[in-house]
Parts: sequence; structure tokens; C-alpha cells
Amino acid sequence: MELFLKGDRCYTDKCALKRRNYPPGQHGQGRSKTSDYGVQLREKQKVKRMYGLLEKQFRGYFERADRMKGVTGTNLLGLLERRLDNVVYRLGFASSRAESRQLVSHGHFTLNGRKATIPSIQVKAGDRIELREKSQKVAQINESLDAVVRRGVPQWLELERDAFKGAVKALPAREDITTPIQEQLIVELYSK
Repeated sequence: MELFLKGDRCYTDKCALKRRNYPPGQHGQGRSKTSDYGVQLREKQKVKRMYGLLEKQFRGYFERADRMKGVTGTNLLGLLERRLDNVVYRLGFASSRAESRQLVSHGHFTLNGRKATIPSIQVKAGDRIELREKSQKVAQINESLDAVVRRGVPQWLELERDAFKGAVKALPAREDITTPIQEQLIVELYSK
């Protein structure tokens, strides 16, 4: 499955999964049966790698989501989507989440007027994310902003491209998260 970890390559025909949709190696095209546990573990690992988290961090997010009111799986995805590095990626300032994490940790962004260097900060509705003035000439960021048209900006975010600003209009709902994630499998895995 495409996780869009490598930036623009997965949007073209050069993507490896579009050319060969089976695992590499001699036995890649063989038949494989996966157990229920294997399917659940695969889903958890997929989400962990998409958001660039370690096991301990992901477990912490799951426990926070479990303590919150509402559906645990939806809460988990909401917490992951509200990370500052993910919001920077979704706004189009970076071409991948790993790149956005690096940009945030190097201090290129301000959150509500204050310099933010921690990628895991949880944004709230009404927060403003701005690119710092001395970072507005970085070619990598400008290229990513030009390419955001292909990917699009989610409904819960607002981007002012010319002003290098973004805002969180509302908290993300499950319908706003378009990536193919089956959060129920993750809840079942951690509930064992």
C-alpha cells in the first residue's frame, strides 16, 4: 500500500507499487495467508510509519485516546492529525511528514506568534501557524507550496499561500481524514 512517505514520487507512474503490486523477491508472488493478529499488527505499523512515530509514542497516543470520551479509534486519528508536524505537512509547507518534522524542529515555524520547535505539539481550533520571515526564501518550502495544488488542503485547515500562513479552522473529524486507515484494527490489537 502506498504510504506517500517519499514525497512526490508516489504521485507519478514511477511509484514502485504501481509497477509491481507484490513483495520483492523469489516468493513475492506466492500465496500468503495472514492471521487476524498479523492484519492488526500491519495496520498499526502502517499508521506508525505514516506519522513517523516510535512504538512508545504511539502507545501513549492510544492511551490518551482511550481515556477521552467518544470512539477510541477516531480519537486516536484526531490526536495524530493534530500534531504540529502533520498540520505543517497538510498545509503544504513540506512534501512529506518527515520533512515537516525537520522543518518544525529547526524552528522555521511559529505557532500563535511564538517560535515552535517541538513537532508533537497538539494544535487547537483557532491556532495560527506561520512561516518565519527569514525562512520564506527556502526553496524547498516554496516548491512544496507550489505542489500543494495536487494534494489539496483539508477542510479543517485554511492556507494563505501568499502570506505563508495557515490556520486551524476546526478539529479534524473522521470524514476529513482521507488516508485509508482502519483504526478499529488498532483498537482491537491494543485491547488484547
